[in-house]
Amino acid sequence: MTRKAIFPGSFDPFTNGHLDTVTRAASLFDDVIIACMTNIKKHPLFSADEKQALIQAAVANLPNVKVVALPHQLTVAFAQSLGAQYMVRGLRSPQDFAYEADVATINSQLAPQVETVFLLADPKYRNLSSSMVKEVASFGADVSKLVPANIAQALSEKFGGDHHA
Repeated sequence: MTRKAIFPGSFDPFTNGHLDTVTRAASLFDDVIIACMTNIKKHPLFSADEKQALIQAAVANLPNVKVVALPHQLTVAFAQSLGAQYMVRGLRSPQDFAYEADVATINSQLAPQVETVFLLADPKYRNLSSSMVKEVASFGADVSKLVPANIAQALSEKFGGDHHA
C-alpha cells in the first residue's frame, strides 16, 4: 500500500521551515500532498494560485511531492478524499503541540483512518513564522535566509522593490 500524507497549511508565504518539514515528510512517505488553504483571518498576501505556483517551484526537486489547493472543507475530510492515511504537522513550540494535539484528537474521532504525524521543527526554524517573514519583508529586509529563493523574489515584488531577494 502506498503511504500517502497530506501537509496542510496556509503557507503565506511558504518558509524554509515548511520546506524542511515537507522534505523530511517526503523521505518518510511515498507521496506527500501539500494542501494550501487560504485563511481569510490572516489577511493573505498571496492568492491561492500564487501560493500553489510558488510552492510547486520550491519543491520541484522532490518528485513525490505535489501541491493542491485545499477546498473549503475540513482538512481531514479532504485527506480522506485524497486517500491519504497520514496528516503531517510541524511543531515549533509547546503551544503548537497543545493546539495540534487538540486538533489531532478531533480529527481521529472524525476520521480514525487518518493518523496525524508530528515532526519537530529543526531548531534553526523554531522561531520562524510566515507572519514574521511578511512583516520583515514589508520593511524591505533581506528574507533570503528565511524562504526559498523564488519566494524571496515574490515577496520583494509584492512589497515593491528588489530587497536583496
